Amino acid sequence: MQIGEVKRVRLGIFPTPLVELRRLSRELGGPRIFVKRDDLSGLGLGGNKVRKLEYALAEARELGATAIITAGGVQSNHCRLTTAAANLLGMKTYLILVGEEPELATGNLLVDKLLGAEEIHFLPGEVYEKRELVEQKVEQLSQRLSAAGEVPYFIPNGCRLLHGALGYAGCVREAVSQLHEMNLAPGWFVTACGTAGTQLGLLVGSLLYCGGQAKVLGISISRPKDYLRERLENGLGEALEFLGLAGKVPQPEITVYDEYVGEGYGVPTPAMREAVELLARLEGLILDPVYTGKAMAGLIDLIRQGRFGPDEVVVFVHTGGVPGLFADRQMAYFQ
Repeated sequence: MQIGEVKRVRLGIFPTPLVELRRLSRELGGPRIFVKRDDLSGLGLGGNKVRKLEYALAEARELGATAIITAGGVQSNHCRLTTAAANLLGMKTYLILVGEEPELATGNLLVDKLLGAEEIHFLPGEVYEKRELVEQKVEQLSQRLSAAGEVPYFIPNGCRLLHGALGYAGCVREAVSQLHEMNLAPGWFVTACGTAGTQLGLLVGSLLYCGGQAKVLGISISRPKDYLRERLENGLGEALEFLGLAGKVPQPEITVYDEYVGEGYGVPTPAMREAVELLARLEGLILDPVYTGKAMAGLIDLIRQGRFGPDEVVVFVHTGGVPGLFADRQMAYFQ
């Protein structure tokens, strides 16, 4: 099956811009760095989840869903964009947020409330450690909504890996076309890696549109690299099987770094702050502190280590998340 045949509902404004970061490249002594501006994807303040939700919500509509249940952290970009997308399609959204409910809604949580999520439920704990509690809450909500005549559809945090694979293969196609206009081709794609769907899609896209020659590098923002590699390997197998390509394409190298996580998910680091401030002051580009800030910190460090040649073409995917910069935890760090 070709990706173009897969059901998709149009939610974003694509293609997103591809911009060269010339001042940053000069500052670091190469390589040529481009940023794929998926923070400008158009819906609900933008971000990488829009591409994935185009496939997830197409499936939901096909199943007749009227209510979307999803989960994430209190400052979840995914929950913000899922609510915005569901609004656009006339569906209700029920959010399960892992973490303590703050006295004052800031950042993404404030936007969730502006978007009018039908219900917001808070579960104490850390977002990547409460899977069983989330599953129990999803089941409770699904039963209650079904009894009330709704048709619930659950979207896991970050969307299913297959939907990430489909969405971000398309991102590669866009970037290849944009670079082709400059007589260039991508040597690397670099992205933050949380639930791994974005990196998986870039791997699939490299196979489909670059013959596997563009390498994909993920910077973990939470989990150990061994866990993410295994998740990516499994997701790649599922995606290639879905597309009818299993055994027909070479297995790509899966590269994930976890050295830039710091103390944990969403916890600021000095390297993240340096990266956010450097991009703001050299390029006028605003990164977020949880995903792109740590991913850019990793890219900068790897460039300083000589990981890339001075003339290589590196595409950094700006996955959005800028509302998280205005969460109380992050604002205090940048004062």
